[in-house]
Amino acid sequence: AGSKLREVFDKINNLLSGKPVQTEGQTVSVTQHPQGLEFVYYKLAEKFVRHGEGEVSFHHDSAFPIAVVLSGIWELHPRVGDIFLAHLHKKCPYSVPFYPARKEGTSLEEYQRMLGYEVHDSKVEEQDHFLKRMSGMIRLYAAIIQLRWPYGNKQGAHPHGLSYGWRWLAQMLNLEPLADVTAMLLLDFLEVCGNALVKQYGIQFWKTMFFIQKSYIPRIEAVTSSGQMGCLSRLKNFVQKCLQEKEIPLPKGILTPSFWRT
Repeated sequence: AGSKLREVFDKINNLLSGKPVQTEGQTVSVTQHPQGLEFVYYKLAEKFVRHGEGEVSFHHDSAFPIAVVLSGIWELHPRVGDIFLAHLHKKCPYSVPFYPARKEGTSLEEYQRMLGYEVHDSKVEEQDHFLKRMSGMIRLYAAIIQLRWPYGNKQGAHPHGLSYGWRWLAQMLNLEPLADVTAMLLLDFLEVCGNALVKQYGIQFWKTMFFIQKSYIPRIEAVTSSGQMGCLSRLKNFVQKCLQEKEIPLPKGILTPSFWRT
């Protein structure tokens, strides 16, 4: 409910503003320790990224309530946004977007960590689990760049708005595609913020969609084996349908004005 989200937002904002906050039966304040505020910035930003790789990866709709709270906090407390991006880029280099190259002397285990895989006791997480986590983080990022906290001061610009999404898409299409990962991330990104991007960039966005269909999808196909076609087929169908119907559907779970009255 919208009212519940406001409670969450106010609690986080009060904590970061140095006010005492009740939690788990005790009162806490960042002023209780000289590094209290920095510590809370760090842990809060880390927590938001965890929501992306956990909750959002399983429940796509949850990207929007989480993103709108983060967007509002970012506006009032820019340090949270900076640290959030640092955590996000480390956990999901594709959010930069960047495909790390393996340097000489880097062990396979270390390189897999650089690519975003979780490695425990020399065991690498399964590909499906890895893709799900990356998907959740990109969906959260795509939701953040288009959402504003509705009760904030609308005079200023969005702290990390759609221009960053436009840049991400352009940079992504300048990279050589990777099997599995590229198709999935492009689809996630376009599903979540394609509608917002087309409203902002119009004809330029449609040119990009046409480029994806004619030039980029064939390049993804060239590096994709027959067993990895699932996500690529979904991306193909999505782009084709959008171009045919000349519209990008609103993402599922987007917060409507009526949501804020709940």
